[in-house]
Amino acid sequence: MSLRSFAKRPNVLFRLIMPGLHLFTTRLELVAGTVELARAEIDDLPAFARLLDVPQPANWPPPLNDEHSQKSFLAALETAPPNETGWQLWFCLRKEPRALLGSAGFKGAPRNGLVEIGYSMLGEHQGNGYCTEAVQALTIWAFRHPDVQKVIAHTFPELAPSIRVMEKCGLVFAGNGPIEDGMQTICYELTSERFHSLRQ
Repeated sequence: MSLRSFAKRPNVLFRLIMPGLHLFTTRLELVAGTVELARAEIDDLPAFARLLDVPQPANWPPPLNDEHSQKSFLAALETAPPNETGWQLWFCLRKEPRALLGSAGFKGAPRNGLVEIGYSMLGEHQGNGYCTEAVQALTIWAFRHPDVQKVIAHTFPELAPSIRVMEKCGLVFAGNGPIEDGMQTICYELTSERFHSLRQ
């Protein structure tokens, strides 16, 4: 599914369902992280699953996530102002049959017109297009905010599936990214101008 075709679909819905923000696509429900969800994710996985109304996954968190990243996510939520809802992690749920697939989201609110997106699906749910569908939806959501001029993402050069997700979502190679865990990352980006041209 290309970004052009996805962006024109009428069934991408954004709903504010108290106490959080939910985003719906053809197959997915994305739930913006909250302090309550983040604390349960760390301390009580059965409660975390109940809050999301999904069966408890056999394995959690998804790849490239760990206790350190979970605690960082919680700390960011605890200090974020109310108007920054949605600019952290979102939990990715399949609507039917209901399941927790993974997570995707942003590394903070826009700064100087820029937001960084990241994503990871549980191994058993990879290869089904869920990650692409989630990232496309979040990209559309991001560009609904006029202060967002560019969405970027970083990955490792050897992670071909991650690169394919970025390319399917309209991002293009932009050079080297930062060093992470002693390894060089690469950067992909999608400008507002390119995003809107793909939707025409």
